[in-house]
Amino acid sequence: MSNRPVSHGGIIILVSFGVAFVLTMLPIPETFEIYRPEWITLVLIYWCMALPHRAGIFTGWMIGFLLDIHMGSLLGLHALTLSVVAYLSYKLHARIRLYPLAQQSLIVLLLVTLSQMLVLWLNGVTGEASGNWSYWYPSLTSMLVWPWLFYLMRAIRRLYGVN
Repeated sequence: MSNRPVSHGGIIILVSFGVAFVLTMLPIPETFEIYRPEWITLVLIYWCMALPHRAGIFTGWMIGFLLDIHMGSLLGLHALTLSVVAYLSYKLHARIRLYPLAQQSLIVLLLVTLSQMLVLWLNGVTGEASGNWSYWYPSLTSMLVWPWLFYLMRAIRRLYGVN
């Protein structure tokens, strides 16, 4: 008999990423499209912070690879950026969890901005760069959505006993 606790809730983690994909693909009016939060990145940050032994760099890479396929972007573009975000979230998870939600939101702003910066840089390398200030709005809306997403995800994790 091993003393390791039994892990539960893998399906909940997959469903949360599925919901994030739906929120990313959901058609919204064009005027609000530029403000759409980075749902997949936010969910990845949450799971890397809450359960670093269940979600990590490989999870970020797989989710990013699926996002690349869905968006028709350069294969590996989002896989790389989400892997970097997952790595930083994993390495800093113990520190980030100690901060109040306002400071966590600022860290989320930095992580999402880094992700967008990497996408912009890699698109620039391939000749597909776009230079518009509205490109950065999802970072701000992701920061504003973070406290509510954090409380919702934590409630779901506790309700279903995901560990």
